[in-house]
Amino acid sequence: MTAPTVLFVCVHNAGRSQMAAGFLQALAGDRIEVLSAGSEPKDQINPTAVQVMAEEGIDIASGTPKLLTVEAVRESDVVITMGCGDACPIFPGKRYEDWQLDDPAGQDAATVRRIRDDIRARVETLIGELTA
Repeated sequence: MTAPTVLFVCVHNAGRSQMAAGFLQALAGDRIEVLSAGSEPKDQINPTAVQVMAEEGIDIASGTPKLLTVEAVRESDVVITMGCGDACPIFPGKRYEDWQLDDPAGQDAATVRRIRDDIRARVETLIGELTA
């Protein structure tokens, strides 16, 4: 069985989607392929997101925000959007979820930790669904 591919999409690909990808990679290992992208990627990952993920032992500092492409959506089995609205192309036969999460941009570490913990719980649920 080939591993399912999950694509996390947010506007800047600098916070939420990077944290989600970091958790999925760390918790699922090679059981699930992980992609992330943004409709308007920033030039670097949110430093507060990097900091709060490091507290969990997950290093996302080496990631780079990437531009969302049609190919990335096409090769994914599950597409999870986080506040990017209609920027994501829709293909039949894919599973789409929209996770309502606050944007960590400009937030203090305590707020970003809360967002991180919400993302972790959602990622753990997703792993359970995809590997059952």
